[in-house]
Amino acid sequence: MRKILSKCILVLLLCQVNSLIAQEYTFKNYKWEQKPEPFTAPEAYKNENEIIVSRTIKIEVVNDKNGPKQYYLLHDKIFINSDDAIEKNNKIYLPFSSNENVVKNEARVILKSGKIISLDKKDIKEEVDEERGIKYNYFAINGLEKGALIEKIFLLEEAPELNGKTFRMQDDLPILNIDFELIHPNHLVFKTKGYNNLAEANIDDKRYENKISISVKETNVPKLEDDEKYSNWKANIKHFRYKLDENLYNGSKNLYNYKEFAANVFERFNAELDKKSQKSVEDFCKSIPKSNNLQEQIWNIENKVKKTIPYNRYFDKKENLAEVIKTKQANQTEILSLYLAIFKHFKIENQIVFASNRYDIPFDPEFESYENLDELLFFFPSINKFMTPTEIEYRIPLIPNILANNNGLFIKGKEFAGVKMGIGEVNFIPIPGVEITHDVMNITIDFTKDIENPIITNEMSFGGYAALNFQPIKDFAPAEQYKEILKSIAENYTLQEEYTSLTTENDGTDFIGKKPFVLKVTFEGKDLVQKAGDNYLFSVGKTIGSQMELYQENKRMMPVEIDYPHSYLRKIKIKLPKGATVKNLEKFTMNYKTDINGKTEAAFVSDYKTQGDEIMIENTEYYNIINYPLEHFDSYKAVINAAADFNKIVIVLNQ
Repeated sequence: MRKILSKCILVLLLCQVNSLIAQEYTFKNYKWEQKPEPFTAPEAYKNENEIIVSRTIKIEVVNDKNGPKQYYLLHDKIFINSDDAIEKNNKIYLPFSSNENVVKNEARVILKSGKIISLDKKDIKEEVDEERGIKYNYFAINGLEKGALIEKIFLLEEAPELNGKTFRMQDDLPILNIDFELIHPNHLVFKTKGYNNLAEANIDDKRYENKISISVKETNVPKLEDDEKYSNWKANIKHFRYKLDENLYNGSKNLYNYKEFAANVFERFNAELDKKSQKSVEDFCKSIPKSNNLQEQIWNIENKVKKTIPYNRYFDKKENLAEVIKTKQANQTEILSLYLAIFKHFKIENQIVFASNRYDIPFDPEFESYENLDELLFFFPSINKFMTPTEIEYRIPLIPNILANNNGLFIKGKEFAGVKMGIGEVNFIPIPGVEITHDVMNITIDFTKDIENPIITNEMSFGGYAALNFQPIKDFAPAEQYKEILKSIAENYTLQEEYTSLTTENDGTDFIGKKPFVLKVTFEGKDLVQKAGDNYLFSVGKTIGSQMELYQENKRMMPVEIDYPHSYLRKIKIKLPKGATVKNLEKFTMNYKTDINGKTEAAFVSDYKTQGDEIMIENTEYYNIINYPLEHFDSYKAVINAAADFNKIVIVLNQ
């Protein structure tokens, strides 16, 4: 969607600059050193597996006789300092497909001895990802050794990226030198922004004739490894954004702004339908169940569309909505138009929301960029809920968590002098909290008939996003495969393949966003019991299933960011034979909390009580928010690990 609108603005730009003199790009003759100097790792980096010695990125927008073009240059030098690095780098993947306009594509290996191994077209191989159906091209490297340098230069000719672009200025490897440069004609003005303490951009209008250079340089950029659990690496690394903001040649200002984008989107999707399409939409709406509850009505609409009109962003464009409904196929524009027509039929107030993946391009409300507008949602202000039109497994109020806890551009209609127009506002997209993703586990462990083989019953109820992990499977997997999947789920709690009974409730897409997924399993617990002299050791903690452990060998570098708020309530009832005694119950008393600004935002609290021959254990675990500041990491880690510690609790029984 945003790409179509971007092209319209670019066409306007082309028309205005075609009369200018065609320009050559400045790094046309860029090449590497003929006699490279040997490299020795600095003392501070001598134990690193590999080092990015230098990284040069150049982007240049030039005016060609056929209009603006963009040239992209990447020049990397990577030092290999371990066997792991040799294995990792024996293929140099090419950052383009074979049908792109490749101007230069070179790679070489500089061995410790100074010998140079040059790679050319004959060394390019093809690799196919069968699952994703994607082909990759790569240089195959032979003879790579510790102490070698890998050097590569890629130069591409491509369409200009003017509506917003992000470049990463940090990596999971240390970078000794990184040099980014954007070069453009001096009649254009670009807006830029750096993140996470990136060096200031330098603007130079003297370096090249009739051109402006925007450069960012950094040295000794520390690595930020992308292996910390519960983190958002791309949001935390140094990165740089730019977009075209003005064209001095024609006086255009504030290009690629949200105001125009919102107006164009609203106008495009609020045009009157032709009679044939209107009739088809009305007939389609007759098959949608009616409800006086607005959320349920929206759920019914979403369910009907997603089950009858397959969506694919790349489906061919249809003549109108009548053809969409007839062919049962919709691309992105068509699925959006269809939903809007249905909402209009049911008189449901809505807003289109353009968003971004917070794990890829976090939406910056202070930097207008079309790069932020890649994903679609609907917002219903009267119930304060969101819906995703394109993800088949979701149902209101659940939306992809990667789009929530983020900002978005909300587009709504407003009347001015009798004319309805679209206006855009940047607002926050919240995510359903623990009231939605709230899991409950009721476990009964009965030793009364056989202390060496208790009967265990576990009834688990998964809500919200946790249920979403299970509910859609039934509708998309063959029956026999679904049975095997349920067995593997149950095995996490039974620790064995055999069980007495296994039943489910509310599985299938008809229950997503409505009811929790329920799994009931009964099994013999002999594998959880060990005889030790006159005592029996019972691994009661394992009945709650395996738990995540969070260990941080190195100093934590990034704040915590989780996918969605969630909570757990676990109740365990142990029935003992008459006269039996139990030791180690005090281990069930646990209390770990993460307090932020005087409020508990994460906790694991557990306790127990005895009543006759029964022991009741109850624990509550919750994570109310998504982001936990770095200074609270230790307390957050203690909460996470408390569940893992509970999982290891063993009680001692004696009869």
